Amino acid sequence: MICAAMEILHSGSLPSHPFPSSPFSDTCFLHLSPHNRNFFPLPKSKFRVSTPRITGFKHSTVSNHIHPQTLLPSFVDTLTNSSPTEIGDSISLLNRCSTLSEFRQIHARIVKLNALKWKSSIGNKLVMLYSKNQWSLEDARKLLDEIPKRTVPAYAALIRSYCRSEQWDELFSVFRLMVYEGMFPDKYLVPTILKACSAMLLLRIGKMVHGFVIRKSVESDVFVGNALIHLYSNCGDLGSSRSVFDSMQERDVVSWTALISAYMEEGLLDEAKHIFHLMELDGVKPDLISWSALLSGFARNGEIDLALETLEEMRERGLQPSVNSWNGIISGCVQNGYLEDALDMFSRMLWYPEDPNIISVASILPACTGLKALRLGKAIHGIALKHGIFGNVYVEGSVIDMYSKCGYYDYAEKVFVKAENKNTAMWNEMIAAYVNEGKVEDALGLLRSMQKDGWKPDVITYNTILSGHARNGLKTQAFELLSEMVQMGLKPNVVSFNILISGFQQSGLSYEALKVFRIMQSPSDGCNPSEVLNLSMRPNPITITGALPACADLNLWCQGKEIHGYTLRNCFEPNIFVSSALVDMYAKCHDMDSANKVFFRIDGRNTVSWNALMAGYINNKQPEEALKLFLEMLGEGLQPSSITFMILFPACGDIAAIRFGRGLHGYAAKCQLDELKNAIASALIDMYAKCGSILDAKSVFDSEVEKDVPLWNAMISAFSVHGMARNAFSVFEQMELLGILPDHITFVALLSACARDGLVEEGWKYFNSMEISYGVAATLEHYTCMVGILGGAGLLDEALDFIRQLPYPPDACMWATLLQACRVHSNPEIGERAAKALFELEPDNATNYMLLSNIYVSSGMWDFAKNLRSFMRGRKLLTIKECSYLTVGSHICAFKGGESSHPELEEILETWDKLARKMELSGYFPLDPVFDDEEKELDPFSCLHTEKLAICFGIISSNAYRPVHVSKNIRMCIDCHTSAKLISKIDGREIFVKDVCFYHHMKDGICSCQDRW
Repeated sequence: MICAAMEILHSGSLPSHPFPSSPFSDTCFLHLSPHNRNFFPLPKSKFRVSTPRITGFKHSTVSNHIHPQTLLPSFVDTLTNSSPTEIGDSISLLNRCSTLSEFRQIHARIVKLNALKWKSSIGNKLVMLYSKNQWSLEDARKLLDEIPKRTVPAYAALIRSYCRSEQWDELFSVFRLMVYEGMFPDKYLVPTILKACSAMLLLRIGKMVHGFVIRKSVESDVFVGNALIHLYSNCGDLGSSRSVFDSMQERDVVSWTALISAYMEEGLLDEAKHIFHLMELDGVKPDLISWSALLSGFARNGEIDLALETLEEMRERGLQPSVNSWNGIISGCVQNGYLEDALDMFSRMLWYPEDPNIISVASILPACTGLKALRLGKAIHGIALKHGIFGNVYVEGSVIDMYSKCGYYDYAEKVFVKAENKNTAMWNEMIAAYVNEGKVEDALGLLRSMQKDGWKPDVITYNTILSGHARNGLKTQAFELLSEMVQMGLKPNVVSFNILISGFQQSGLSYEALKVFRIMQSPSDGCNPSEVLNLSMRPNPITITGALPACADLNLWCQGKEIHGYTLRNCFEPNIFVSSALVDMYAKCHDMDSANKVFFRIDGRNTVSWNALMAGYINNKQPEEALKLFLEMLGEGLQPSSITFMILFPACGDIAAIRFGRGLHGYAAKCQLDELKNAIASALIDMYAKCGSILDAKSVFDSEVEKDVPLWNAMISAFSVHGMARNAFSVFEQMELLGILPDHITFVALLSACARDGLVEEGWKYFNSMEISYGVAATLEHYTCMVGILGGAGLLDEALDFIRQLPYPPDACMWATLLQACRVHSNPEIGERAAKALFELEPDNATNYMLLSNIYVSSGMWDFAKNLRSFMRGRKLLTIKECSYLTVGSHICAFKGGESSHPELEEILETWDKLARKMELSGYFPLDPVFDDEEKELDPFSCLHTEKLAICFGIISSNAYRPVHVSKNIRMCIDCHTSAKLISKIDGREIFVKDVCFYHHMKDGICSCQDRW
């Protein structure tokens, strides 16, 4: 609806009804401030002012040092008895007041005598004086509301003052009142109104003012035209900016500069440069501001070279860049992420006579923050002190932010404590520093200090503290803070809820995250927080990207589907982050069809969306599809990120695709990725270890100069997987010599190495020294490793006693470890105890039943095995579908259980028959019985397991004596393990098989696992 006041302004006529009863009084301009329904208050019918404490006037040279208090009675007498001319002379006394208190003293006496009731000129002059001196715009506004007959100069003075102090809401409030009273802005005031429209991006109202300008024939005024160009430019309407410019009869350098800036804002650099040349051809000499518009425009659009060329052209013309010119380049570099270039520009600026100003320092400090360049940040801090600009709140706030984000919180705190002119933003910076450091209690304490010192926290203050509480899982305190916001009159915004949702989700409180998501939309859910808040808010794309991971973590496919429906109804799906979150959610809920559909609907897919789908394939045990997808991604010209490699290296390791992994390694080195460098190195070590190349893994480890704890852990784990416990111990000793403290993962890797090599004594040594020597408390994972050590060594009774003495209940993993040890050592008695506990914890896990069945088989208890398998059929318990992978050249071959579609299957089976006959001559016969066809389908340990097919195809498709690398998604059975060992001896080649538990390196009939897997 078009605002009534603007209709009046546009038409130049007045409404017939008096203003106080205007039907538009509650509706006009409301859209300018959605948070304040009393955006433009009506004039008040009664004005009360309490007389302030009298503080005495200062002596005035104009009054020949007569005390101002002696003039006050005569002044009041003049107000009541004198002519208008004498009143005007007496008003000059107000100009000599040097304090707000003195000014208010005279104002109060005027109000007491009701002089304003019949001397409107006095009131209007008072308004102008209040506005002129910027003492108290609030008092000026109250006085304006009291005057019965207001004048255009009084309105104009107050509007200009509001513009200078950027109080846009109040400015439009006064402007509305002015228009309703039939007073219209002249050509001198119109630019101020247009500037306010530009600042608030109020294009519609600006166009109405433009219409008024046309009706009053003041469009030709150069100042009005310039203001219109700025308005349309700021609001993104380049066409209207150009139209106004072309219609101007007179143009000055400001007009040309405004148009150049408009084109620069739209990224039309060539056109902006062309307009610059046209300006010169028109005889208008560009000033420093014109050159700065070019410089900052090039820099903002990432064309740093063009900015430097323009800078050089300025010098050639004898112009020295101003500090604003340098500021434009510096801020443009920072905005585009050219942080090192920004620092270079700042250092160049220091060689010129122009000293850096507040904007210079505030612009360059984020570059130091982004580069974590503490030393440079300190130097700039010193420059700010040297040039006397450090007392500025924006500079001090930027310094606090720089120190805190560089990890030097003590420095940030010192700057904050010493700051004399704090504002709310500075308090917020310091609170954010505490939150980022994890000191949530200190942040809350600072909030209380802020309130105690008389500062009113804003929504940003509370959102910052909410973030800290949510990320630390402090849900009760977070909801209490949310309620406190409302009690203080602050309305939580959508950011408040987004912070809670993402924070709870990050801290593992996925259920609470979804709870907040529901509360946000429907406050009547009956939840305590909603009863306090009574708010309803529309989720935005950021909300959705926080809620979807919570659905994924809880495997809530239905809720995720509902949220997807919401995104479709609100047209959020085109948002790349929403789409990527949807792909991730569907993938984690094992719905890869839906994940693919969402992915291929994305326009302009980026690396994040590709990463989401690749990770989905890997999580759904389809690593070969993830690697194929990566090749498609490269085909579309996208550059992989550090996260891409972090996703793909484990995929290569899972299927022992060493050639593909080496190619990825080379590509990553070519990309020169500094982000997550150590994490990528750790993933590389793990990949090479799983692919059987421990030498490559060690080479990666040795090449890293700055090794962190995860990198050391990766190398220890690599040796552990290969059954090279002594090498793992040696790496740990090097770690100790360098003074690097191990963590709980280090000891998991060491204990696993002991378990695989059957080193009981060493296992006890590391287990007992964990807490005593290194301060690492034993977790359930460490206890499980000890069960594996004892069980692997055949000490099954000791392992069972160890479990009984645990400080907390054993989990399924621990019982499965004991059950596996019973399989290796054929102990059905303890195996049945472990299986019974497992069946209670995981009644539907078919793998546990198969382990017990194999114990029965290896112990000759055929009837027990058959009955157990019959029970499994009755319960419809199916094992994971087995799959083995083999890389041939650049192709990844997958052999899946129950499938016979391989084109070389006949030759593979012939090869197996030949090898089987040779094995029979060596005395080998299948160990596991197959009772019938139905048993074949159920039993994963049949004589045609996929790793046998993969090994045979590897022999067929590779040169003689070339190692065969196979990966399997489940544990190898006894029959396959024995077969692979014999084939390595018969065929005379090395065979590497990676299963979910161990890496088997078979050579000359011997396996590296020493048959302990």
